[in-house]
Amino acid sequence: MKTLKQSHAAISTVLAFALIPLSGFATDVYIPSFPAMADFFGTSRGDIQLSLIVFVISSGVSQLFVGSLLDSFGRYRISLGALLIFAISSFVIALTGSLPVLLAMRVVQGMAVALIVVGKRAFFMDIYSGAQLKHYTSLFAIVWSTAPIIAPFIGGFLQFYFGWESNFYFLGLATLTILLFELVYSGETLKTFHPFKIRPLLNVYASVLKTPDYTLSVLILGLCFADVILYNMASPFIIENVFHQSAVATGNSSLLSGLAVMMGGLLSKSLIHKAITEKMLIAGPVIFVSAALSVVVLYFFPNLVAMMVMVMLLHIGSGFTFNTFYTYALGRFSKNAGILSGITGGGTFIVTSIVSYAIVSLLHIQTLVMLGVGYLVIASFISLSLILFVHAHKRRMVEQLQAAPAV
Repeated sequence: MKTLKQSHAAISTVLAFALIPLSGFATDVYIPSFPAMADFFGTSRGDIQLSLIVFVISSGVSQLFVGSLLDSFGRYRISLGALLIFAISSFVIALTGSLPVLLAMRVVQGMAVALIVVGKRAFFMDIYSGAQLKHYTSLFAIVWSTAPIIAPFIGGFLQFYFGWESNFYFLGLATLTILLFELVYSGETLKTFHPFKIRPLLNVYASVLKTPDYTLSVLILGLCFADVILYNMASPFIIENVFHQSAVATGNSSLLSGLAVMMGGLLSKSLIHKAITEKMLIAGPVIFVSAALSVVVLYFFPNLVAMMVMVMLLHIGSGFTFNTFYTYALGRFSKNAGILSGITGGGTFIVTSIVSYAIVSLLHIQTLVMLGVGYLVIASFISLSLILFVHAHKRRMVEQLQAAPAV
């Protein structure tokens, strides 16, 4: 088995960071093409939005289970196979004229991305520890937020000049390029292979999921990501059908939304040494008030500039909260890195897909005001979850103090 060479650790780390945003690229690059794809396949906007949701769901469900496979059979070879499958499925989507084939390939892509992303998150826990590991995990959400910045911007130009198929050709070629670098510079990083036994694995899952502060962290992560997905699903139709702008405008607007997520993540990283409860007692009210204000602002100022100002404000809050809890969740347990990475990512995606699709479907978001209402619903759930988390975290701190030996 090819193991990672110490001399290639830096390059392999860069490659790992390059693959962490892959799930975001797979969801965001074709956002400006939603209206064009609906016309091409002769279907409704809901069916095209479903192609995003089935990807998120399949990736989320897969992430819950692939961690145990990665802890038992290693990261490297599984990641290579998943990269190849993702590339092939991208080319199939670009060549198909069938909506069922498109949806089926998106499910396949979700499974492949789960293997890739969970393996790369575990990569960092394999070779780094302590303050260095905390530093890198605090960068995860920031690096991930490059996808909603870059991908729709690229996708808007690809759609405008080459059509929707070019988005998936781009994904396939980019993935094959990284696969070649992985073959040359990467290798296996797992040092201890855990036996693949069902009962011990179930015990690990149970011990992790029954921890209130961790479970609430995953719920909060999913709700924060739902803010971004809600915008991704609704904005192309609002910008291109209501404001009659081009796919390039959709891409540029998504770039601003992604920049806001990154700004929130960078702000969170700058306050990494602050207590999480202290930060959330401020972030929670800010997110809720911003969402409520968006309904009012978008009612009286129904234009693209007002929409993007409120979206950026909300996404800064979501990015700040997401980064904070991502670092917290991945640092909550020290063993079974693959399983922990899978549960964290998978749980996040499942919560996101359920919440975002339910809101879009129930509210029928086609106007700015309803977009604001959607944000307000999510903000209400985030605020409630933050209150429960603060109580659970404080209870855990008290229990740790009581269990500590007297000096």
